[in-house]
Amino acid sequence: MSAVRDGARQAMAWLHGWTGLLLGWVLFVMCLGGTLSVFKPEIGRWMRPETIATADRATALTAASAWLGKNAPHSFGWYLTLPNARMNTVEATYDPGTGFVYRALDPGSGAPVPRETLGGEFFYRLHFELELPFPWGRLLASLAAMVLLLGLITGIIAHRRIFKDFFTFRPAKGQRSWLDGHNALGVLALPFHLMISFTGLLTLATLNMPWALTANYGNDMAAMFHAFQPGQVDRPAAGKPAPLAPLAPMLRAAEQRLGQPVGRVTIAHPGDAAAVVTMFRDDARQIGYAAGAVSFDGTTGRVLVDFTEHRPAMQTYGVAYGLHLARFALLATRWLYFLCGAMLTMAVASGMVLWVVKRRERAPLHLGNRIVERFNAGVLAGVPIGCLAFLLANRLLPLGMPARAEAEVSAALSSAAAAVLLGVVLSPRRSWPILLAILALGCAAAALPGGAYADAVQTGVSLTLLATAGGTGWLAWKQWRRPAPAPRRRTRSQIA
Repeated sequence: MSAVRDGARQAMAWLHGWTGLLLGWVLFVMCLGGTLSVFKPEIGRWMRPETIATADRATALTAASAWLGKNAPHSFGWYLTLPNARMNTVEATYDPGTGFVYRALDPGSGAPVPRETLGGEFFYRLHFELELPFPWGRLLASLAAMVLLLGLITGIIAHRRIFKDFFTFRPAKGQRSWLDGHNALGVLALPFHLMISFTGLLTLATLNMPWALTANYGNDMAAMFHAFQPGQVDRPAAGKPAPLAPLAPMLRAAEQRLGQPVGRVTIAHPGDAAAVVTMFRDDARQIGYAAGAVSFDGTTGRVLVDFTEHRPAMQTYGVAYGLHLARFALLATRWLYFLCGAMLTMAVASGMVLWVVKRRERAPLHLGNRIVERFNAGVLAGVPIGCLAFLLANRLLPLGMPARAEAEVSAALSSAAAAVLLGVVLSPRRSWPILLAILALGCAAAALPGGAYADAVQTGVSLTLLATAGGTGWLAWKQWRRPAPAPRRRTRSQIA
């Protein structure tokens, strides 16, 4: 039995290592983006420091619809997220005739805010789309989520003393130190890691396992969407122009029926006689995602459907989805999500480094592992550098610059690519301290600009960046002063 157990553990360790290696860099990007997305609204406010106006939901909705009616009257739909305690703008997605765009609208005037930016939406989309076209980014993210869940399970099985070793850390011991740190990061927040990987996989279930939907609905996607969202009316445009009825009375009626504030509003076929206004319950007041909706006739304001989700299967799915998004979380819970996400990100990164350290201590690295070692430096330091370039571009690019939001994303991607190239070209002994120093300087630079618009959100983001700068700068100094590893020779048994 002991031999069987040891053999199973070795098989699990082999599977844990190789699955993590194959998609480790993708997982690092996903985990980092997801961790930053916990504070998506706060990052958005930090990146729009001039926008300090606030307004109630009815005023903001009326102003946004008035502006959209003049500037995107022929859009297929308007998709709006209303202001709340964490966000003072209206997040709008619409089609002005050139494809769907995302804009943050001023809650008072309804016009786009002066500083055009994706804000925290960039990290949110990076988390599950990886800046790749649909559906390839989501398919890759879905595969990586499977690998993460598999890696967690195999890691638990492979490590016979995982909880005991959690309390052990042996510094300056090479492979042993990296393994101790990797274990501690994985075990300390293990329930969170399992929950976030499983629920993340569940959010992409229709991509992972589409066969049930195909068997039940075939190609009738309208029927499928109606089954999932009975509170949302889908009807074709009438082709007859008609103005929208006032939205504020609909908002009050929806909140009265739902018993909770409205968080999202969709307006299908605006300006058409068949327009439909659908209002969804605010996710901040519940764990479950989108548990209720009310649809109105857009031209008369008459209620078409009033629906609150009570189906057990859909409520279970909604709770799992809500746990992953964490929109319900209070400030302390959001920080807990952030810290656990940071530990998962560092666990992935330490696992990638451990792969190389473990093999270097046995023998000189062969070509494949030397490539992994160089890409580790480029990706693990370069992706955070790209994120900082996104924040710095937000402060440095002119406010009136055309396609400003796209330029911020380009700055992030080009900076990350340059860092990866630097990591590949230089030896790891030099690339690590250089890239970490750039990262530290970038954090410090991004923390400084605040000006007269500084508030609690601005201060919180700046302090977090300064703390990251200090820790990363210390790591860069340690890496620079680290002595070169002694060359190792292969033994005859290793050569054989």
